[in-house]
Amino acid sequence: MKIKRFVAADMRQAMREVREEQGPDAVILSTRRLDEGVEIIAAVDYDESLVREAARTGEPLPEQVRAKLIDTPAPPPLLPVRSRRAPAEEPAAKPVTPLLKAAPVAAAAPAPVAAPAVAAPVEAPPLHPMMEQAALDTARMRAELGSLRELLEAQMASLAWNDLQRRHPLRGRVLRDMARLGIDADIARQLADELPDQLSADQARYLPLGVLSRNLRITGYDIAASGGVMALVGPTGVGKTTTIAKLAARAVLRHGAAQVALVSTDHYRIGAAAQLEHYGRLLGTRVFPAHDAESLREVLDVLRGRRVVLVDTAGVAGSDPRLQQQMELLRAAGDVRTCLVLAANAQAQALDTMVRAFLPQQPQACILTKLDEAPSLGGALSALIRHRLPLDYTADGQRVPEDLTAADARVLVCRAAQALKGQAPAIDEGDMAERFGLAVANA
Repeated sequence: MKIKRFVAADMRQAMREVREEQGPDAVILSTRRLDEGVEIIAAVDYDESLVREAARTGEPLPEQVRAKLIDTPAPPPLLPVRSRRAPAEEPAAKPVTPLLKAAPVAAAAPAPVAAPAVAAPVEAPPLHPMMEQAALDTARMRAELGSLRELLEAQMASLAWNDLQRRHPLRGRVLRDMARLGIDADIARQLADELPDQLSADQARYLPLGVLSRNLRITGYDIAASGGVMALVGPTGVGKTTTIAKLAARAVLRHGAAQVALVSTDHYRIGAAAQLEHYGRLLGTRVFPAHDAESLREVLDVLRGRRVVLVDTAGVAGSDPRLQQQMELLRAAGDVRTCLVLAANAQAQALDTMVRAFLPQQPQACILTKLDEAPSLGGALSALIRHRLPLDYTADGQRVPEDLTAADARVLVCRAAQALKGQAPAIDEGDMAERFGLAVANA
């Protein structure tokens, strides 16, 4: 570490001298104003953790750091050295050497020696407290620079957003409507980029909804009509078991109870199997338990002749280690259509986290539940578009099987657009600048 003192007429000139001599990696240890101008103490090869550890333990600095300090003349304000000897007797290299050797000498065991005739030189103040203060000053300066950067970014975002509204007022209106819908900022910008450059007022009102609808992927798949084996996965509380009951009821109405079977792999949650068995009794279908990959393969082999087989899995969080076990279980089961169940009333960030956690299972489709409990569908639609998840069904109630319908993009978008009819809260200019300003400035 090399420390140097710079004095200039003003701060701009002092900073220029620091950059020219020590480069952009220099660390400012302290600044103060003098009669002749501004003083800056700067260092290169600065290791804050090394200095803090040395100050905490009281041990001398490593040899390579001490060597760099010896090679660098230290300024009197930072490394004061006083001695009772006359200035003429003081060696030229004396100011730094006693500082670096003070700690080892003090640590050594005292030896009995005769009292000298002349008083011993006064020990120089220790280096460690000074370096600890320098580290604290550096941390404080970094925090101030971080606050300044946040302030500048906020000002830049506000200027960029105001400029966009001035130059393209209808595009600004589209982004505002997307924000009121609850669409995430990155998806709103993606949809706005698909709009033509020249928009009329009517187009700015209706065309964004069409673009939103076009970006939603709908499978048109119906397990009751197509048949096969489907497993529902997802976190706890999203309605997997109730959705399985709805799908089973639709299949029973089409093929009869003998052609439908239910499989429960949820042996973690208390009462999970009992709930599915209750639905099975109401529908007249059998429920088969499967506790591991081997038993699931055996059950599916037995049910190979059934038209529709629905597998209920345990609800697990993205950080739960059982999620990996569930992935291995379904992967070993063979030809199973995996469908991720998401609750539309969850927060946008929580929905995105859920999808990212279950993407390694490679779900073929998604089912969106609890539409009736969601104040806004923007978060759910954003997650589906961002991760390009196709949608099989939507559910908006507890009734079996009435509250389950095949997914329709236009119906979903129209339902989400109802929030624009005075129900969505107003979004002020600060929020809009925070959402879109920096992206507009960087475009």
